[in-house]
Amino acid sequence: MYQKFNNRLAGQTAIVTGSSSGIGSAVALALAKEGANLVINYSRDEAGANKIVDAINSDDLAGTAIALHADVSKEDQVQEMFKKSIEHFGTIDILVNNAGLQRDFAVQDMSLADWQMVIDINLTGQFLCAREAIREFLKRGPRPEVSVATGKIICMSSVHEVIPWGGHVNYAASKGGVMMLMKSMAQELGSKKIRINSIAPGAIKTPINTHAWDTPAAETELLKLIPYNRVGEATDIGAVAAWLASDESDYIHGTTIFVDGGMTLYPGFYGNG
Repeated sequence: MYQKFNNRLAGQTAIVTGSSSGIGSAVALALAKEGANLVINYSRDEAGANKIVDAINSDDLAGTAIALHADVSKEDQVQEMFKKSIEHFGTIDILVNNAGLQRDFAVQDMSLADWQMVIDINLTGQFLCAREAIREFLKRGPRPEVSVATGKIICMSSVHEVIPWGGHVNYAASKGGVMMLMKSMAQELGSKKIRINSIAPGAIKTPINTHAWDTPAAETELLKLIPYNRVGEATDIGAVAAWLASDESDYIHGTTIFVDGGMTLYPGFYGNG
């Protein structure tokens, strides 16, 4: 059973991109616990998306959920997803720009296609979804009965928006781009009461990085990078997303919240390096 929390998002609707598994699904469930309606977006994993929808709809949470397919790097698919979401729920109040992937190669071995795929989904996809959300927020105006903000966007970034990552230049470049996309949109749209922030996960246990933590030896090696001495769970990100989408965080705008167990403390310098 998914325990109801404080209904901090009652009456609101959220789109969470890439929410059929991993961090995205944990974020979607956390928002649903707070009473939000959910659009579960997926690109390939329809079964996973339907599982999350069923979990929300069958557990007597305040909100309801639907699954919608869209490749966030495709403008027409993003626009169709927003159109269907608004037709079904009336409007959108929250966007969580979560969809992302890795294609890892040394620079000299990285093809243009591998570079472009990561940039298209991780960065361009966030722009396309944010643009559609902003258009809806501006068109309908404030809804003070449900939120102080006219609309809220949470961009899923990474500790690699600030930590260089050799062997992953496309991914690190995309997340650095997400940081500046978020900050620039926040600067531009703050006067419209559209609140935009990022969450930057560190090492989180998800299917995308199983090899990094699924054996004692791998986890021990990974923990060398984490001063708090545990690998994160997807629910750690979900909890922050739910709070960041709520009015409790209304004066937080244009910033990145790192959820990383201290990875950005550069633990290699512990004891003077």
